[in-house]
Amino acid sequence: MTLAKGCSILITGGTGSFGRAFVRMIIDEYEPSRLIVYSRDELKQYEFAQEVSHPNLRFFIGDVRDGNRLRSAFRDIDFVIHAAALKQVPAAEYNPIECIKTNVMGAQNIIDAAIDMGVKKVIALSTDKAVNPLNLYGATKLCSDKLFVAANHLSPIGGPRFSVVRYGNVIGSRGSVIPMFRKQAAEGEITITDDRMTRFWIGLEQGIRFVSECLGRMRGGEIFIPKIPSMRITDLAEAVAPGCRRKVIGIRPGEKLHEVMVPRDEARNTLEFNDYFLIKPSGHFGHYNESPIYEGEEGQLLDETFEYSSDVNTEWLTVDQLREWVSK
Repeated sequence: MTLAKGCSILITGGTGSFGRAFVRMIIDEYEPSRLIVYSRDELKQYEFAQEVSHPNLRFFIGDVRDGNRLRSAFRDIDFVIHAAALKQVPAAEYNPIECIKTNVMGAQNIIDAAIDMGVKKVIALSTDKAVNPLNLYGATKLCSDKLFVAANHLSPIGGPRFSVVRYGNVIGSRGSVIPMFRKQAAEGEITITDDRMTRFWIGLEQGIRFVSECLGRMRGGEIFIPKIPSMRITDLAEAVAPGCRRKVIGIRPGEKLHEVMVPRDEARNTLEFNDYFLIKPSGHFGHYNESPIYEGEEGQLLDETFEYSSDVNTEWLTVDQLREWVSK
């Protein structure tokens, strides 16, 4: 990570699984002049404040729907990590406008506040569900991704740069299926929507490292995608509860059998590096450096038939590997 010591950082959704881990990393490894946790829930902020301590750590109560509060929070901030979102697929389907207000309008508020307050860089967290979305959550994240990429057109010369990091399910996050499987196993039966299902999986530590690395390498407008393994839902069930009875209940509305992080239609605009893919911005910003070389490594343009999908991945987690990850 190329963050200079003494920089100021703000993370929206800072009391979530990602935010808490990211804040701990910054405290352990850097000397920020200001480190702001921005989120809505005062109880979660209070609980997190009992776990971490740093003289320059601050907690701001605020919602990304509130542009004025964001402007106040962004004052003298160098870097923003935007992790706040409404992420529960069923809740988004039942409360669509609330999801849109946070994930879409909130994204635009972040952009406007960053430009107004002279932030240097903004990275927004995305999801594999934003690719060819079937549910409202994925659709709102697709909109958010488009807003952040296009924000580089709005930013003045010398103004903030905006990029996106997209990855799959996070092992150990609050939304993980693992706690549900454990609870069901204790009751004697695990429910699986479809035994053919596959997903991309990334560890929480790997996720925060990748985001911090991309913060250093971004120029503005890129979508960064880590190379991560896939897993089969049946293997995960076996890792969590060996031999437990399983019941297939059918795929849920808005759910996919497999997830995609680089769709075939974007392959022609995607560079491959050793550890990640980079989707170049389709528009041309006045400041954008077209060089395929990032941090000394030259990205290779993909074949236009390529698709990075969880069912045709070259790297897979075995049951034993999943069991080790779950145990951590």
